[in-house]
Amino acid sequence: MPGLVSVKTPPDSAPLRISVPESAPPQPQRSSPAGPSKPPSPLARKTPSPSASRSRSSPNRLKSKSPQPEPILADASLDNPDLGPFLLKLARDTIASGEGPNKALDYAVRAAKSFERCAVEGEPSLDLVMSLHVLAAIYCSLGRFEEAVPVLDRAIRVPEIGRGADHALAAFSGHMQMGDTYSMLGLVDRSIECYEEGLKIQIEALGETDPRVGETCRYLAEAHVQAMQFDRADELCKKTLEIHRAHSEPASMEEAADRRLMALICEAKGDYEAALEHLVLASMSMIANAQENEVAAIDVSIGNIYMSLCRFDEAVFSYQKALTVLKSSRGDNHPSVASIFVRLADLYHKTGKLRESKSYCENALRIYVKPVPGTTAEEISSGLTEISAIYESIDEPEEALKLLQKAMSLLEDKPGQQSTIAGIEARMGVMYCMLGRYEEARSSFGSAIAKLRASGEKKSPFFGVVLNQMGLACVQLFKIDEAGELFEEARSILEKECGPCHQDTLGVYSNLAATYDAMGRVEDAIEILEYVLKLREEKLGIANPDFEDEKRRLSELLKEAGRKRDKKAKSLENLIDPNSKKTTKKEGTRRWASLGFRL
Repeated sequence: MPGLVSVKTPPDSAPLRISVPESAPPQPQRSSPAGPSKPPSPLARKTPSPSASRSRSSPNRLKSKSPQPEPILADASLDNPDLGPFLLKLARDTIASGEGPNKALDYAVRAAKSFERCAVEGEPSLDLVMSLHVLAAIYCSLGRFEEAVPVLDRAIRVPEIGRGADHALAAFSGHMQMGDTYSMLGLVDRSIECYEEGLKIQIEALGETDPRVGETCRYLAEAHVQAMQFDRADELCKKTLEIHRAHSEPASMEEAADRRLMALICEAKGDYEAALEHLVLASMSMIANAQENEVAAIDVSIGNIYMSLCRFDEAVFSYQKALTVLKSSRGDNHPSVASIFVRLADLYHKTGKLRESKSYCENALRIYVKPVPGTTAEEISSGLTEISAIYESIDEPEEALKLLQKAMSLLEDKPGQQSTIAGIEARMGVMYCMLGRYEEARSSFGSAIAKLRASGEKKSPFFGVVLNQMGLACVQLFKIDEAGELFEEARSILEKECGPCHQDTLGVYSNLAATYDAMGRVEDAIEILEYVLKLREEKLGIANPDFEDEKRRLSELLKEAGRKRDKKAKSLENLIDPNSKKTTKKEGTRRWASLGFRL
């Protein structure tokens, strides 16, 4: 956590293996920037193992002496002002010795109670704040994130920022730790709100140009990137770059990390030339600092940009250059080598070399099936998801579906992965639709939508696209009312986030018009189609083949509106595609892309 500052812990206490405040008075110069590749959640996820050598009382001793509570744990003694620091030190020592977090949790709870009892009335106790931070960190190490939230909420309310830097930094630490906890719960919007509040407090305490403010800006920028809020991420990353250039040497590691993040943001926004410029400068900084593996990682990113620009020969050169370095330094079976195989497979697929593409996919899968020690589930899952996209594009949906199912199973028990799992489930829904398994598709889309709503991504363009996809699955199942509700929600989101002229928005308009017609709401369908045709004529042009189809559909609806409505229900296939006849499953699969069915 950037700029994390703790308060008044006994100076001789041992360090914890989990992320808790360090045992030292507030030191403005201390900071620990987040790594470029880690999600904004530095809380430890692994629980220290309990000690296997715990002594037992003998039967004779139990008979001769009845068990008595330890004096330090008796509630009556919590009024002793010296007990709180001692109990907190015991909690830290218990974790450090490997005796188990449950015992440390008991000590931390009692320490917090002692600090609360001994606090002077009307005076906010920073000792209490620090003990609450430790208690919340232990809850998180146990995976009990929901219980950590009220503890941190209480810790945030204690400091009074106007009382000086100690209180301000204690409040900052609480907000950042709360943001990390919400992130592990998958509540992205709440997490970002906490980070933003923490940044505001830190700027008030330290000023806008302090190096630790730059670290927090970068930390928050990474969170916004994960939430696909690229404009705010761009703003924060530029501020970080300015601060680091002012306080660091030229071609510093900090500046290189900032430029890599900036390149990622530019690439997401479609500004490939700017992304390439940042990556080249970052590579030069890494070369100056003799970081060969980092240079190779940047070469992979440069290859991605070249591929986006259709400069395929230059992309192959960048990938092969990185592959040579990583094979030499990390071995042939390292996941970073597999990731380059996946990129090469994607490149050769785009250039029509399907045999080479499939060969690289198989090479990558061999590595992911038997990963080297230290490979994370997230790395394997990401690789399998990328390979599945290639199998999907070469018309092998069954194989793609198997890979997605494996990728999802690797992440199901991992905290903070709800959004990633939702994305995989949405992809699985598409595969089910391609295979004609619409009920399973509807279920998969529904699960993805529920996770996206819970994680605070219900206003993102991706959420709108998933709603549209689920609506199409409902159409195939003749659940017209449900489809209409989904299309309406998708329209409201995509109109706001992408604009009415975006291709995804136009696809939703078309689907919604067809659904309204099927529901008997002809006037509403006519209104939508007239609006779409007006957009195409005035802003998009009429060369698009969809224009003639929409014009013909509108003409038919207007004729129907001029006479008594035929009560005979139309075929849903004809409503979605008036030219379609009785189709095979494979022909029906091809129709999805033309309906705005996109990931």
